[in-house]
Amino acid sequence: MNLRLISAVLAACLLAAGARAGETVSYDGGEEPGTVVVDTRSRTLVLVTGPDEAIAYDVAVGRPEEQWTGVVYVGRKSEWPSWSPTAAMRRRDPKLPALVPGGPGNPLGARALYLFADGGDTSYRIHGTNAPRSIGREASSGCIRMRNADVEELYGRVGRGTLVVVR
Repeated sequence: MNLRLISAVLAACLLAAGARAGETVSYDGGEEPGTVVVDTRSRTLVLVTGPDEAIAYDVAVGRPEEQWTGVVYVGRKSEWPSWSPTAAMRRRDPKLPALVPGGPGNPLGARALYLFADGGDTSYRIHGTNAPRSIGREASSGCIRMRNADVEELYGRVGRGTLVVVR
């Protein structure tokens, strides 16, 4: 089965249901074009594209006890990434495997942007999901989840070194 086709069909269904996906919006946050901004309260991620505009996406954010804020950057990118639960996740759920290979059943979905600070991996990601119903909710262990079609689009628009502001 063609995974790209499946993602496109799912995205079309979500759009038909009224979900925002890559909508250009007015934006006056003051960040430079190319910056990614995540607003955890509104559960929105924007890619600033100009002085007064951005592309907006609905996202899932961390559960209240797992939310964080800060300025980080994209240190690495991966297509159909594998997933290794953190030690804290495995303590909470001992049944979690040590590694989940990339693919449609992987919690990181189709793409992942690895968030770094001070030259090191923060363990937080902006990534797709195999649980699209979580979008718009406080659902993760701190990562920013996007629909697979949305993260594929964002992945193509940003590079390593892209500034990410989480507030």
